[in-house]
Amino acid sequence: MELTPREKDKLLIFTAALLAERRKARGLKLNYPEAVALITAEVMEGARDGKTVAELMSSGKTILTKDEVMDGVADMLTEVQVEATF
Repeated sequence: MELTPREKDKLLIFTAALLAERRKARGLKLNYPEAVALITAEVMEGARDGKTVAELMSSGKTILTKDEVMDGVADMLTEVQVEATF
């Protein structure tokens, strides 16, 4: 199987998001890369499902709370940009 660099990036994000979901389910607070991966994967899946940009922007803000991330991470997550093209 041959994957393009873009497809490899998507798989890397998805894998990191799965790890983040497992850690979150165990009650661990997520670090910055885990939080970004989880938000990015959720937004990309929403785009794949056909949600509008407005819906994705709105739902992206509710994926994680401050209590679910390590101290200081919420302050670093002022904006996450996702390019979801298929």
